[in-house]
Amino acid sequence: MKLLIAIPALNEESGIESIIQRALAARETIVAESPVTAVEITVVSDGSTDGTVKLADPYTDRIKLIVFKHNRGYGAAIKEAWRQSDAELLGFLDADGTCDPAFFAKLCNLLVDAHADVALGCRLNPESKMPAVRRVGNFLYARMLSMLSATQVTDTASGMRVVRRSSLKRLMPLPDGLHFTPAMSARAVMSHDLKIVETDMPYHEREGESKLSVGKDGLRFLRVILGAGFLYRPSRPLGILGLACTVAAAALMIMPAVYYLNHRSVTEWMIYRFIVSELLAVCGCLLVCGGYLARKMAVLTLGEGRPGAAPYGRLSAFFSSRFFKFVPLALFLAGGLLVLPSFVELIRTGATYEHWSRFIAMSCLYSMAMVLVVTRVIDMILDLLADRLDYLQTDQDFSDGPRRPSR
Repeated sequence: MKLLIAIPALNEESGIESIIQRALAARETIVAESPVTAVEITVVSDGSTDGTVKLADPYTDRIKLIVFKHNRGYGAAIKEAWRQSDAELLGFLDADGTCDPAFFAKLCNLLVDAHADVALGCRLNPESKMPAVRRVGNFLYARMLSMLSATQVTDTASGMRVVRRSSLKRLMPLPDGLHFTPAMSARAVMSHDLKIVETDMPYHEREGESKLSVGKDGLRFLRVILGAGFLYRPSRPLGILGLACTVAAAALMIMPAVYYLNHRSVTEWMIYRFIVSELLAVCGCLLVCGGYLARKMAVLTLGEGRPGAAPYGRLSAFFSSRFFKFVPLALFLAGGLLVLPSFVELIRTGATYEHWSRFIAMSCLYSMAMVLVVTRVIDMILDLLADRLDYLQTDQDFSDGPRRPSR
């Protein structure tokens, strides 16, 4: 089993020789203490304009050196090193000297023992020398990722990890920039057929100037985490937003409800709360239903099983229940009863003077009922599509008649 250690380098003349020497020295330890039988080292100069290439060149009898004439990005450098290797295990670490190459032995053992697809070294531990700003940022990204998925990863942007080559197809495409690592973490965490593991590792002060921009790259990290969330688990972010809208709608109606219980009347100052609360309640219903449908679409498209095999919690049972039809029916009936006196008055006198609050409540109930009905119709269409895809993916073909037995 061969391990590739890719070292992307952009203007790292202050530390490139040191990290190459340390990686070469670590080969014996990695082979002796892990299932790895051979270690390949590749340095990729990502458009360096300093002495990085000149300092790395004397080691080309023991390492591979790839030189980009122009800067293509951190992720692009790693992917090119992977592309030019036939190693079964693909690793990388930064050229800034913050990580110990010998730690790959522990990562490879963890990857193999846990039957995982990705193993990474966690820098967020008491012995870490990571700057406070980056530590806080990584903590927040990790919490966000954990909220959107069922798996926890402490260090989403760790620059030292090992990946199985056989898992690349399920991880790709990955971005070319510095957000390569959080994108990989997000996809591994949220995909049902990928497993990511981590273990604490020592992390030291870097050599030279950091290429990471806290603001610019921080926004990129945020975007890839949210992007992976909407790709693999759209029901989570949409469901959270829907729940927030529902809670806000209920909160807005607390004061009018208390006033009505005490005085048995609805006054004009409440109209704004009624209207905004109606809007929020309908939005909440729409977001939750949209999240449910998006989840089924994601499962169907990504090939991680049929939508029915990965139900969206209780909503899946709710929409497939035979009692579902009574819910929108009850909402329609309740809304109609609220304005029935007004309708009768309109028929009898040609005019109506019913209070506005009844019409806003009716509008809210009718809107939510329509959202549920449309959701159920689309849900049925997705089930039909899933059945059709299941049939197309089977080996049976009834149109050609019986097949001859193979010899």
